[in-house]
Amino acid sequence: MDAQPLDGKVAIVTGAGGGIGRVYARGLAEAGAAVVLADLTTGSAEEGAAEIAAAGGRAIAVTTDVTSEESVAELAAKAAEAFGRIDILVNNAALMAEIPAGDGLTGIALDMWNKVLAVNLTGPLLCTRAVVPHMREQGYGKIVNQSSGGAFTPSGSYGVTKLGLVSMTLSLARELAPAGIRVNAIAPGFTNTDAGLRSTPPEYRGFIEMTVPFPFGEPDDLLGALIFLSSHASDWVTGHTLNVDGGWIPRT
Repeated sequence: MDAQPLDGKVAIVTGAGGGIGRVYARGLAEAGAAVVLADLTTGSAEEGAAEIAAAGGRAIAVTTDVTSEESVAELAAKAAEAFGRIDILVNNAALMAEIPAGDGLTGIALDMWNKVLAVNLTGPLLCTRAVVPHMREQGYGKIVNQSSGGAFTPSGSYGVTKLGLVSMTLSLARELAPAGIRVNAIAPGFTNTDAGLRSTPPEYRGFIEMTVPFPFGEPDDLLGALIFLSSHASDWVTGHTLNVDGGWIPRT
């Protein structure tokens, strides 16, 4: 594969202010893409864009609320205005550590349930709808949804939304194939980020260490899958959810 397989491409990453999203943005830039870092927190996204620019890449930050149709429309417009096209969308923004632990599906407050659905499931749909006209016009595009290994285990409202995103990936892959748009997902395992650490109690980490072949990963461990699904190397792959989890979720 080329050292910069995304040279000339333009990518949008939501939730790019920190954690996995920040690493995704940097990895896409290192692979040659111009990157739009979208985040609800302006300062952190601007810091990420500045880091990419300092390393010789091209990047801008756009304050974005993925639950707002108007906000994501503005995101797409600013990306196209800055770089002339949109080739890649990474739907990474999500709520996880913010969800109260222990409530379960029967105990979660309805306003929190609706917020989790809005960010984790409606957000990717709105962002997809905003970029599809640009991708359709050029006859090509890559959409990568950030699911989770939690989609395939009992994980409360978070798992419900992440499994819904797997289903959305399948539906969009079929729907958008005639336009030359591929839609896939990554399902990370236990990743050492601030959100991941806050969501995994110490006693559960011990269980993970005993049961998962390679129990904990770093955000950089996800970059190979992201670059593959964002590049021409995966042009014959669509509707697929790729587990990158150290062997946590066995699937057939």
